[in-house]
This record gives sequence, C-alpha cells and structure tokens, in this order.
Amino acid sequence: MVPVRGDAAKVSARVESLGGESTSDKLIPSTRVPLATIADWLAVTLAASLPWSTSATGILAALWALALLPTLDLAALRRELCTSAGGLPVALWLLAAAGMAWADVAWPERIASLAGFLKLLAIPLLLAHFRRSDKAAWVLAAFLLACALLLATSYFIALWPGLTWRGVRGGVGVPVKDYIAQSGEFAICVFALLPIAMSTLRARPWIALGCLALIALFLIDLLYFATARTALVVMIVLLLVFSFRQFGWRKGSLALVGAMLVASAIWQSSAFLRMRVGMVPAEVERYWSDNTRTPSGERLEYWRKSVAFIADAPVLGQGTGSIQELFRRSAVGDEGASALVSGNPHNQTLAIGIQLGIVGAIVLWAMWISHLMLFRGHGLPAWIGLLVVLQNIVSSLFNSHLFDFTQGWIYVVGVGVAGGAVLRERRVGWVSGTAS
Repeated sequence: MVPVRGDAAKVSARVESLGGESTSDKLIPSTRVPLATIADWLAVTLAASLPWSTSATGILAALWALALLPTLDLAALRRELCTSAGGLPVALWLLAAAGMAWADVAWPERIASLAGFLKLLAIPLLLAHFRRSDKAAWVLAAFLLACALLLATSYFIALWPGLTWRGVRGGVGVPVKDYIAQSGEFAICVFALLPIAMSTLRARPWIALGCLALIALFLIDLLYFATARTALVVMIVLLLVFSFRQFGWRKGSLALVGAMLVASAIWQSSAFLRMRVGMVPAEVERYWSDNTRTPSGERLEYWRKSVAFIADAPVLGQGTGSIQELFRRSAVGDEGASALVSGNPHNQTLAIGIQLGIVGAIVLWAMWISHLMLFRGHGLPAWIGLLVVLQNIVSSLFNSHLFDFTQGWIYVVGVGVAGGAVLRERRVGWVSGTAS
C-alpha cells in the first residue's frame, strides 16, 4: 500500500527521529549536485590509491574534503557527530589536541603527533556522505581492483627470473610500501571476496569461480612471498568470525576443520612461512637472555617501557607527541634492545595511553566498540565494515595502525564508507517497510 500524503510527512519525521535522512536531506540544491558527484568519484579514486601511493592518497583526501564540505548542511553533520560512531573519533582527536598542552616536548613534535589523529575527522564526513550516496560499492570495487593490480605486480617481480630488483625494503614481491601493509591489504581482500563468491555461486558461477581464483592467488602471495606475522593472526581471527557468522556454530566448526586441513598443507609446503613463524621463539629467547635486538624482542622492550611511561602519568598521559622523547630519556646509558629509541611502541592502546593516559585508551576502545556495533547486522556492507574494524583492532595489538598512514586510512575509509552504506540500507529498508 502506498502511503497517502499525510503518511509521507509522518514517514519523513519518523526517519529523521531515528537518525536517518529526512525528505529535505534528499533534495540537494542543484548547485551542490556536481560537487556531491565529484566527491563520490574522488572517494573512489582515493580507495584505489591506498595500496599504491601515500602522496596520491593525501592529495585525493584533501580534494575530497574540499568537494564534500559545501554539500553538507549543519544538520547532517550534527547528526553524525551526535552518534558514537561519528562522534568518538572526533572526541579522540580533540583529546589529542588538548594533550599538546601538557606534553614536555617541542611544539613541532606535538604537532607532528597530532597529525596522526587528523584522519579520524574524516569518519563523520564519510558517514554523512555515504548515508546519501549510492557509490559505496564502487569504492570497494576500486580498492579490490587496485589490490588485484598490486597482486599481479607482486607475482611479476617475484617470479620473473631476469629481474635483479625483487621489491622494496628487501621484501620479495613487494612492489611498493612494505610487506606489512601489503599483507594487511591482501588479507582484507580475501575476506571481502569470500561472501561475494558464496552469494554468486548458484546464480553466477563464473563470477564465484573468478572470486575464488583471486582469493587463492592472494593467499599464495601472502603465505609464500611476503608474510607479515601480524597478518597471520588477523586471518585466524577473521576466519573464526566469518565461519561462525556465515554458517552458525555447527557448520562453522566443520568449515574450520576444513580450513585447518588446508592450513596444515600450506604449512608443510611453505618453507618461507615456517621460517617466519619459527623465528619468533628464538627471537624472544635472544632478547630475554642477551638483551639482543630482534623483531620480537624489540616489541617486548617497547611494551615493557610503555607500561612504565603510562604508570608515571596514568590519567591523562604524558601529552601528545611525548613518545619518542620518553624512549630517548629511558635509553640513556643502556645497550642492546634497551637502548632502542622509537616514536612507535607497536601497540595502538599503548601509543594512546602514553600520550593521553587511561582516559585516551577508554575513548579509543569506545570508538572501536561503537564501530563494531554499527556493523552488527547482515549484508555485504556490514561484513566489510566489521572486517575492517576487526582487522584494525587485532593488528593494533602488534602495531600502531591508526597512526600508520596506509592502515589508518584503510580503517577510516572502510568504516566511513561501509558505515554510511549500512545507515543508508537501514533508512531505505525502514521506509520501504512502512510504505508496504
């Protein structure tokens, strides 16, 4: 049944009261339509640039913001800021801005550290824009295509026998950036393609087979050429969540058994994977016994000192930008791993806690939880958002990925675009249910 004119007004008022768009939100003035369209395609190109170039991503993010802001009215922006998903990222940035006041370091260091929080301000803007835009799928497709091109380049430089150059930073098959970023991107692609393959298996089997082939290629590259140990932990967690979310407890357990058999075969066939994982116990032992600098030992040293720094200023922390100076002071007169100086404690909670104390850590985790709650529903946008948030939370146990450029922007774009799409679906579904 189609609602009469009076019912339409009630629908508009009800949608607005639920945090959705009112009828007036859809009527963008004609002078704003071109800018909104430009913002759509700048977001698409921004997603495509993420696996390849930090410079391009930074430029496109600035252009996107310039195109978007004139199209947003204050009511739409206020609506996002009043939600936990949109407001907590801004609250974390505001706390970091305030934290510059009590940091005992030079102002350039305070400002440089605040820049790591700046990308969080894009989350409410992305939520507001993709709540009304229908181009969220294009953003996902652009990211997947860019990662597929990166994958092809990775295979080319890893397998071409005549090439003397095998990639950046000593990583075989890593064309740009670093193996940690590449492994994280490929892990996201694997679990983004899985539900697409399953949903198209009967109706469009060729699409499903193509997705499965691409998944296999991503996994082979990740497990045989450029393996980040953090990505392995992330994939285990994502596999558990995907299996039980997709199949339920009984069928999900069977799927995990099958995955374990495949993982066992991969483990036996990949000497590189066994080497990467097998190094961890020896690295930890060398750190504990001889204070030797090893990748695993460095993390343990960073974490040990970080806890002490937080204990010295537990409530509001040492101030924004204080991490490197604190490590520098603590390393005076030390040797080996104890002499390490870093601006990154390789744990996001510790990186926030050192600078902003327990208060900052609470805001960080409240933001993560609010974003998990945003994606508690079903459908592809909800899964993509959940995937991005879980990947960031798990990887941030071993890295400060919100502060890292590529991983931080993947989180911001993933949460903002998928979150906006989820909110759009809820609004459209609610109105359709009312009008039927």
